[in-house]
Amino acid sequence: MERAQELIQDDEIVSEEVRVKVDRRKGEGVGVIEAPRGTLIHHYWADESGKIEKANIIVATAHNNMAINMSVNEVAKEFVKGGKIEEGALNMVEMAVRCYDPCLSCATHALGQMPLEIALLDADGKVVDTMERSI
Repeated sequence: MERAQELIQDDEIVSEEVRVKVDRRKGEGVGVIEAPRGTLIHHYWADESGKIEKANIIVATAHNNMAINMSVNEVAKEFVKGGKIEEGALNMVEMAVRCYDPCLSCATHALGQMPLEIALLDADGKVVDTMERSI
């Protein structure tokens, strides 16, 4: 934070030669950045005064969702036996989710302390077993 403060007070960094003045106007813009969690996409539409009318934000979780689902499916194959969820499934599901998206499970929780519930459904959608960790 101290270094950031130094930089924003540096006249060369905020000079007219470096900083581009932005005029408020109607338009549409897209930004894409590779963030620690994965690709982050922002898409905005603004009115004549530059006020945001609509925004579409696609976070890494959307890109990682299929991989997360596949990993959780693999955990289920190992930890569901005879219609019962075996011990250790919660930790393994948490680990599978964190591999792709550490923020989804909330980076403020310590490993093994993420609130989590697993529900095992039969072919008709009826719950046959559950396992829960609420912290």
